[in-house]
Amino acid sequence: MQDLTKEDYLNGQVLLIDKPLEWSSFQAVNKLKWAIRKKFSLKKFKIGHAGTLDPLATGLLVICTGKFTKKITEYQGQEKEYTGIITLGGTTPSYDLETEINETFGTEHITPELIQQTTAQFTGDIEQAPPVFSALKKDGKRLYELAREGKTVDIPKRKVHVSAFEITSIDKLNVHFRIACSKGTYIRSMAHDFGKALHSGAHLTALRRTKIGDFNVDNAQDPLVFADILLGSEEN
Repeated sequence: MQDLTKEDYLNGQVLLIDKPLEWSSFQAVNKLKWAIRKKFSLKKFKIGHAGTLDPLATGLLVICTGKFTKKITEYQGQEKEYTGIITLGGTTPSYDLETEINETFGTEHITPELIQQTTAQFTGDIEQAPPVFSALKKDGKRLYELAREGKTVDIPKRKVHVSAFEITSIDKLNVHFRIACSKGTYIRSMAHDFGKALHSGAHLTALRRTKIGDFNVDNAQDPLVFADILLGSEEN
């Protein structure tokens, strides 16, 4: 990567970034944009990512530069794979840890066998409603803006495809999983709906994107490391 020239970046590169926890996808892209512009004294530079990750998620961002930004839509449409943890026994308004638990449920009836059996309801073509705390727009405003204002929003369900939903381990109320799914799938919504199906409530407590199409997070780089390597001994 450190051997790439200004022309290489302008003609187009696909950069694989491992987004850190609590970074927005926008921050990760901006870190690369800043480093590349600084390195090559560029005033204008096209760069973008192929699929947002929430700040509470980590993992793979596919970032396209220069002329390859035209490929973003193509990469966005590819299957994605995630690993993470669904915690049973309580729900949150955001379906994850962004908000506090608002309702708790009994879990005495939960068995490993029931958890495994319930995954079958969430494979193939399924319908899900996006979380009210999401960046989707309604009437010109982001859903999370409306949610924070306390407004009730009717969100239509959408069809998505889940090709794999595997329970990798169960640690008390923490269900570790691997999911492979289509564009537009909200893993937070899957966690919430999974808890509903188990009659125990649930929310997402960890999420990591591991693959987008043939791209793998094992080949990705921390954005700070990218900047350090690109700029070398230069101040950053």
